[in-house]
Amino acid sequence: MLNLILYSDQTYADCSAIDLRLVDLLKARGTGNRIAYVGSGPEPDRSFFFAGQVYYGRLGLDLRLFFDLDEPHSADDIAALFASDAIHLAGGHTGGFLERLKRSNLLAPLRDWALSGGVLVGVSAGAILMGPTIATDGPFIGQRPEDVTDGEALDLLPFEFFPHLGDDDTYLPALVRYSVSTPRPIVACKDSDGVVVTGGRIECFGDPLWISGGAVRAPADIRLAGFSIVEAP
Repeated sequence: MLNLILYSDQTYADCSAIDLRLVDLLKARGTGNRIAYVGSGPEPDRSFFFAGQVYYGRLGLDLRLFFDLDEPHSADDIAALFASDAIHLAGGHTGGFLERLKRSNLLAPLRDWALSGGVLVGVSAGAILMGPTIATDGPFIGQRPEDVTDGEALDLLPFEFFPHLGDDDTYLPALVRYSVSTPRPIVACKDSDGVVVTGGRIECFGDPLWISGGAVRAPADIRLAGFSIVEAP
């Protein structure tokens, strides 16, 4: 059963409904509140990790383990990562994050862990990685998404994710154009929006846009085998 939390960004007040959904999900599982942090790139001062500790701490969650993909890790280190009650995939450079996961031989184990029910939290780049491809990262690096051909990612979702929609007026036209060439719908979120996937239920928080076949669609018009789309209360 999938337990995926996708944030466009983590901003205190605007994302409170998503935050509470994460807390409720962990409580329902009854395993604990320990979250491991996987950085997207080098973080020598751990500033984003410490900010994450504050963010999660106000929710009663414990961001305890810092996992640096650039460092060698023992079998015990990796076991500790996957023994966490949730794993946080940080924001940052999506392509670099994907390459670091591959170099660390963690892409497949992380996917297997999520498919077995582990709670996986992604913010921005971390959320993009949950999809079949990181093609939607293209507009952030000056590329067309349809030109990204080597971005195979965790492939946990039946859709592609795009964060920070409100940051640039060119993003939406680029995604609409890309939606003609990809068989999967795209979910585009402003920073206050997010998506939670539990089992076959896709919960939309805020006002994410569903884009498919060259147009913005109503969620009711999107058909995903084995999944239902609902608006979060």
